[in-house]
Amino acid sequence: MEPRTDHLAAEARSPHCAARLVYGVPAFWILKTDPDTYALTDLKREGRARWDGVANPVAVKHLRSMRTGDHAFIYHTGKDKAIVGLARIVSDGYTDPRDPTLAVVDLEFERAVPIPVPLGTIKADPLFADSPLVKQGRLSVVPLSATQWERLAVMSRPS
Repeated sequence: MEPRTDHLAAEARSPHCAARLVYGVPAFWILKTDPDTYALTDLKREGRARWDGVANPVAVKHLRSMRTGDHAFIYHTGKDKAIVGLARIVSDGYTDPRDPTLAVVDLEFERAVPIPVPLGTIKADPLFADSPLVKQGRLSVVPLSATQWERLAVMSRPS
C-alpha cells in the first residue's frame, strides 16, 4: 500500500470519508435549508443550483470534502423540520466566489421524497443517536453513513 499524505490520512480516519478513499464510493449528506429562504421547490424549478450561504466552520469543511456524484437529502428547517427531497452533488466542493473563506457545491434536483421524514422520527431511531443531525442541531451540512442513508430512504417511502 502506498503511503498517504497527512491530509489523506486524516480524512481516512473519518468513517464517512474512508469508503470514498478505499472504494471510490459516493458519500451521503443532509443539506439543511430554511424553506422561506430557499425551498426544495426552488431547487426543482431551477434544476441546478449553487449551495452557498454556509458559514459554520464544520459545515464548510463538509462542503469542501464533497465530490461529484455524492448524494444529499434536502432537509427543511423552521416549522417543517423534515427530510423533503433528494439532490445529487454535481461538482466537487470549491471556494465560494463571493467569500474565499467559505465553500460551495453545485447540486441538481432529483426528486421530492414520497413521505417527508420529520426530525422527531429520525431522533426516535437509535441508528441516529450519534448523528450530528441529532447532536449538533444547528449544523447545516450533515454527513450520513451508508446505513443511515438507507434507513432514511426507507422511512421516506410508503409502506
